[in-house]
This record gives sequence, C-alpha cells and structure tokens, in this order.
Amino acid sequence: MFGKPLVVDMISRSAENATDRRNFLRAAGLAGLGTVGAAAAISTSAGAASAADAPISDGAILNFALNLEYLEAEYYLRATTGSGLPDNLTTGTKALGGVTGGSQVPFKAGSTVAKYAKEIAADELAHVKFLRGALGAAAVARPKINFTDAFTAAARAAGVVGATESFDPFKDETSFLLGAFIFEDLGVTAYKGGAPLISSKDYLGAAAGILAVEAYHAGLVRRSIYNLGIDVSVIANKISDARDSLDGKDDIDQGVLAGNPKAYRANLVPADKDAIAYSRTPQQVHNIAYLNPASGVTKGGFFPDGTNNDDARLTTT
Repeated sequence: MFGKPLVVDMISRSAENATDRRNFLRAAGLAGLGTVGAAAAISTSAGAASAADAPISDGAILNFALNLEYLEAEYYLRATTGSGLPDNLTTGTKALGGVTGGSQVPFKAGSTVAKYAKEIAADELAHVKFLRGALGAAAVARPKINFTDAFTAAARAAGVVGATESFDPFKDETSFLLGAFIFEDLGVTAYKGGAPLISSKDYLGAAAGILAVEAYHAGLVRRSIYNLGIDVSVIANKISDARDSLDGKDDIDQGVLAGNPKAYRANLVPADKDAIAYSRTPQQVHNIAYLNPASGVTKGGFFPDGTNNDDARLTTT
C-alpha cells in the first residue's frame, strides 16, 4: 500500500548516510519487494533507542493498514462474488482468523451500484496483494472478522434498527451501501491520520495514492446513498453520528446531509472549514472498528479477537 518498500527503518533508525544505505541494500539483496519482511529479522544497531521510545516502524504501520485492507476486501469480495480472499492471501505472522457472515448481494439487474462494488472489490484485493508483497514474511495473517454481530451491534447503536432487530448489509443493495459507508469514510481518515507516522518518503508517497483511491471509493458510496433519497441519507447520518460517538469528543464525522432537517443540503465531501479531510489516530480507528470508545480497548466489534498489529502503541496513539 505504501510503495516500494525500503528497509531503512526496519534495519535501524540510526544515521547512516544515503550511500551506506544503498550499498547495504545491494549487498544484502534486499532491493525489491518483500524486503520489509526480510529486514524484520535484522537486529537494530547498538545504542538504538529502547522499543518503548523508538518511533513506530514503517513495517508496523504497513501491517496496521493490512488489517484494515483485510476487512474491506472481505466485505466487498463477499458482496460481489459470494467468496472472500483466497487462502494464500490470508496467512502470515500471528493467528489466522476466520470470517463470520457475508454473502453475495442480490444487486438489481443492470445496477450501477453493482458495477461500483465490483470495481472497489478489485481495488481492495489489489491493496491486500500489494501490502503482503511489500511486507514479505513479516505480513500478519488476516485476523478474525465478524460481520454478522458487528453490523447488527453498530446498527442498533446508531438507531438504524430496533434493540432486538438485526441488520444484514448483504441483504440488498441499499443495506450494502450503508455497510460500505462505515468502512470507506473510516479508511480515508485512517490513512490521513497515519501519514505523519511514516518515515519513508516512498511509503508516504504511496500512502497519498492509496488515500486518494479510498476517497474515490467513499465518494462513490456517499453519492450512491444520496441518490437514494432523504430517507436513506438520514440513516447514513445516523451512522455518522454513531462513529463520532466512538472516536472521541471532537465532532469530525459528517453524514451525506448537512443543515437543518427542513432544508437539508448535500454533503458529499466531508472536510473541515479549509476543505481538508479529517484525520483519525490509530486508536480512534480501532475504537470504531471495535465499536468501543474506551481508551486502550484491544478487541471487539468487527475484530472480536483484535487486530494483528506488530506494535501495541498503534492502539494507543
């Protein structure tokens, strides 16, 4: 996801110069994809900062992103094909988890939404492949994912369904879009928030590219919801409010409608007063994915056993 991987931060955070780094890469044969994984086994230099004080490595950030890409890829692939990721794209370090829920959506004949969904599914599959290739042997396995219980819990909390009702985003086209609305807006803010943690310019450049793709996806979903009319758009606004209740006291989430209920206007581009996308920290992203606003929460919601992250600080940053 974050570009052709280098091993600078996975080898050492010390001050060797650019020539030394290039020579090391050539000598070690680590100049291609998969080198982050190879470098993970290399010890840091003497005198390096302790693990608690050292910056979060770019490799750990890549794996943080991979967890989210697993979630999105499983959602869209199951919605469009009835099947999730192939087995060879789910294994890795840490425990491999299964996926509960998900089925092919009965899209309407000739549906534009179905075409959007297939394109997004292909993009998310490509993200998973790219990240795993970049990380090599250091790539984490897909964590346990639960769509069935998490979507129902989220819908009840948002007031989309009653306290004893269930919500299945794979039931029909409209439900699918509302489910997608949860993921796409979260992804944009996650990549925006993760950017300042990245040290490598290559990673940062590719992160900007991925953020743009996720923003395109979010725009398609938001416009599709808005086109369904006021009733569905109001439901999306409830989901936005629910997300906002999970990620802290700041009101940074926006629905597809803005203004007074008697005079709603379209809000297809969520942004601050300067028209800049909002950011979420890794902890805020986890709070939403876990459906729990508590600080330091480690599991729940869509990831009942937690995400497979390399650095615990990614849930407290």
